[in-house]
Amino acid sequence: MDKYYFIYTYGCQMNVHESEKLAGILEEMGYKSANSSEKADVIVFNTCAIRQNAEDHAFGNIGALKKLKKEKKDLIIAVGGCMTQQKTEAEKIYKVFPFVDIVFGTHNLEDFKTLLDNRINGKKRLVSVIDGTPNIVEGTPKKRTSYPNAYVNITYGCNNFCSYCIVPYVRGREKSRKIEDIISECKELVKEGYKEITLLGQNVNSYGKASKFPYGFCELLEEIAKIEGDFRIRFMTNHPKDFSKELVDVMKKYYPKICPAVHLPIQSGSDRILTLMNRHYKKSDYLEKVEYLKKEIPDAAITTDIMVGFPTETEEDFFDTLDIVKKVKFLGAFTFVYSKRKGTKAESMEGQIPAEVSKKRIMKLIEVQNEVTKEES
Repeated sequence: MDKYYFIYTYGCQMNVHESEKLAGILEEMGYKSANSSEKADVIVFNTCAIRQNAEDHAFGNIGALKKLKKEKKDLIIAVGGCMTQQKTEAEKIYKVFPFVDIVFGTHNLEDFKTLLDNRINGKKRLVSVIDGTPNIVEGTPKKRTSYPNAYVNITYGCNNFCSYCIVPYVRGREKSRKIEDIISECKELVKEGYKEITLLGQNVNSYGKASKFPYGFCELLEEIAKIEGDFRIRFMTNHPKDFSKELVDVMKKYYPKICPAVHLPIQSGSDRILTLMNRHYKKSDYLEKVEYLKKEIPDAAITTDIMVGFPTETEEDFFDTLDIVKKVKFLGAFTFVYSKRKGTKAESMEGQIPAEVSKKRIMKLIEVQNEVTKEES
């Protein structure tokens, strides 16, 4: 008799790709993809912890399965991802949702088969969250879901420790895959007919640095661009402090095989707020790099992330953010209100901004960005 799985995915492209790995593991075990959770024998939540609303959404959907679990005694429910990598959240899930069978973290995704086998074979409810940054595991099966695009990890983890961000704590310190493993995967994808390859990392620009490779992101990008075949290359996410003129030169050299699209999160247009955020660049640095990109690749599409309501943000700081939106003329922007994250430096900062102030600012920011997007479209 056929058995089915269903995966709920929250958050970024990294999570989308990791859900492809979870699907690959399940299909290798003989499971088939279900089109709804009601038809599944195994349900997996791949969670996000970057903002509170992502966690709230996940908790709501997990709780909604209590009735289904009563109806299907053999149903296995597993919760993993960034949210569960936080010990307090993993323990909370275990206590609040006694019908959840498996809780696992971001560092032991490859162990999911073993965890699932153990639960099926009668072992008690399992919580398996590993601390630290594990070694990179190659060869994890994948059930890709984004054809004609394929996601390819080049780094894991993050060393930046922006004061508002939980990622380094749930993803671990940065590690890079070996160039030969990445090239091999990309060649195979091209042979399989994928038309677009998107390179993934919390900061693709720092590829190779933490692992002390004798090569960096520019060299990797050039080697992938040299692969024969009809395909394009994208990459995300960039960090302005590491985004270089050399990278722009490589993009120009292999244009349009390397897509002239750059997602370059500014977060704030205020130097004072950028310093508090621990971003390691100034507004002038950002504008200089954007100017070079536009000069060398005139049709470059630049998108960004912008946050409002960071602790102590004044009206003047906010106007600085609006100013950079108007100057850069982003094709699009993901806009957010600052969200407290446990364990981050910003959580304990004085000057937390009232919700009503943040709401007014985000609405104004969206209005200005929408005007820019219309002009640039």
